[in-house]
Amino acid sequence: MPMSRSFKDSLFKKLPEIAEHYGTPFHIYDEAGIRETGNRIKEAFAKIPEFREYFAVKALPNPAILTLMKTMGFGFDCSSVAELILSRRAGCSGGDIMFTSNNTSREEFQAAAADGGCILNLDDISLIAKVPRMPELICFRYNPGPLRTGNSIIGNPVEAKYGVSHSQIVDAYRLAKERGAIQFGIHTMLASNELNYTYMVQTARTLLELVEYIQKELGITFRFINIGGGLGIPYQPGVAPLDLEALGREVTDLFSAFNRRNGYTPALYMESGRFMTGPHGVLIVRAINRKDIYRTYIGVDGCMTSLMRPALYGAYHHIEVLGKEGEQPSELVDVVGSLCENNDKFAIQRPLPPIAENDLLIIQDSGAHGHAMGFNYNGRLRPKELLLNVDGSVELIRRAETEEDYFATLQFAPDTLITGE
Repeated sequence: MPMSRSFKDSLFKKLPEIAEHYGTPFHIYDEAGIRETGNRIKEAFAKIPEFREYFAVKALPNPAILTLMKTMGFGFDCSSVAELILSRRAGCSGGDIMFTSNNTSREEFQAAAADGGCILNLDDISLIAKVPRMPELICFRYNPGPLRTGNSIIGNPVEAKYGVSHSQIVDAYRLAKERGAIQFGIHTMLASNELNYTYMVQTARTLLELVEYIQKELGITFRFINIGGGLGIPYQPGVAPLDLEALGREVTDLFSAFNRRNGYTPALYMESGRFMTGPHGVLIVRAINRKDIYRTYIGVDGCMTSLMRPALYGAYHHIEVLGKEGEQPSELVDVVGSLCENNDKFAIQRPLPPIAENDLLIIQDSGAHGHAMGFNYNGRLRPKELLLNVDGSVELIRRAETEEDYFATLQFAPDTLITGE
């Protein structure tokens, strides 16, 4: 989606100085915008007795961002040991962390139980026997299979590798109860980048109805339901945003009706990542080459190792050229990086104003799954990350990778195994 007016006004006038000081490429995030979205989420669900956002660390795993989330009262959704470590270093433990892993190893279970533990969200019924010690509070990720549809990113639930099936879900809670669990939660995530808020309302309805079924079968109550992440952002201009306020009203009504039927209200948890930070980050690159052959290519000093969504998903990210925002697009160009892959393109046949060498390009909506999905193919190095603070200052929150970082894993003690015949 187009950058917010406040982010654009604050950033664009400073951008030449920022780029000169830090060098390009870099991702830069807007603290004010992130805080505004966080406050909107809390306000939308304020009438539910207990609501909490668990920020999806995978979207933007930077300690400065996690600290910002913690100041808003948010917990963290983690799916790896590294994300657990980041969350604990931000000062969270126990109920502040949801650990939802997939094909979980024994080492990951041990890490989840360490340092104050976390809320363990099991992805498969077979994992119950693999948990070294069943915690008092346990959660399962539910996969409804043919009872629901997904969307293009996560796909059809029947084909998704995530979650406990509908036929297994009661047995999962029964087995966990037998192993000592006394408090229960339930989680699902069926879609990603969903702009139709009614899909998320139906997800809440599905879980609340399932809770009623399970508690009738087993005589248990539920501490919380977690409707996952998946709240979308409109990457393309002119696309209507998700109606967060309508989502809040309709989900609140579902919780009120549940309370009238059951005499209690579970907490509502969510784990938004993209919605929280996606629109509040941009990737800044500089034009370094123009190539006119069968098409016109604008070469920039970043590549898909800095933002792989366009190559991976064919995703659209809006691009503006600094100082030419008001100009009518007059050229059809591909904006490309230097990677030795033909899909290393930020835009394909995109109408843009004329771009000269040294122009700064603002590639928008990189605040989630941008730097986080970076990689090192061709030995390309991931860029730095900056934070535009509320007071207008700009802070380095991750340095760029160096060649020394890239070669660090080649420094090791010799270790040769001579195998037998």
